[in-house]
Amino acid sequence: MFSLKKIFSVLTLSFLVLTILSASVSAAAPANTREAEALRVRTPMNIAILIQDDLISQVGNELGVTRDFIRSLPAGSRVMVGYITSGTLQVRQPFTTDLNSAARSLRIPAGSTAMSAFNPYIEVIEALKKFDASWKGPNAVLLISDGLDVSRGFDATVAGHTLDIDRTINEAKRRDVAIYSFYAPSVGFTSRSRLAASYGQSSLNRVSEETGGRAFFQGTTGFVTFDSYFNRLRRELNRHYASAS
Repeated sequence: MFSLKKIFSVLTLSFLVLTILSASVSAAAPANTREAEALRVRTPMNIAILIQDDLISQVGNELGVTRDFIRSLPAGSRVMVGYITSGTLQVRQPFTTDLNSAARSLRIPAGSTAMSAFNPYIEVIEALKKFDASWKGPNAVLLISDGLDVSRGFDATVAGHTLDIDRTINEAKRRDVAIYSFYAPSVGFTSRSRLAASYGQSSLNRVSEETGGRAFFQGTTGFVTFDSYFNRLRRELNRHYASAS
């Protein structure tokens, strides 16, 4: 049988282990809370989420994180959801403060060359026209696209410098809308050609930088989940707009 001294020693050791574990959990909890708070958009905003309809099928797997982003926006935010398809802008959800309704309006991209746009920027311009100048708060577009505009041919000298890209930048500046962009390849050129992908990324980068937004992409092949993109987007939005709250 254990002596009372041994039993006391075991109980003391167990108590110390539990105390250490409890302290570790307590220390980790504030860190996790701070991280979650840092990744929450803090300023109500007006944002149009535009998705190119001929993106590869893997983009459909990212609907969950996209819905989570919409639903996590602060109360008072307005969201529009639209698809860039066959040279037209299909508005699935006009601007609304009902974040759940906006999140539910998302659908899987068609992922077909039949839905390919001549270039995505004509429809971005149409979306920009739907922002109301009387609204308060920051305005933004999240463009999920391959960014490729071949309206003037497939030529390195015009990559990122087509007429419609210039018009998009000018219209966004005029309406004070920052364009953020996620690169994803389409089922067309950009899923088969690294050169086409680099042209598209160059275009997205210029449009975002010159309108006060930011482009997010990683490499010219394969597909990267949007999780890290949304985390970085939240940080960018807070960095730019937290002072307006």
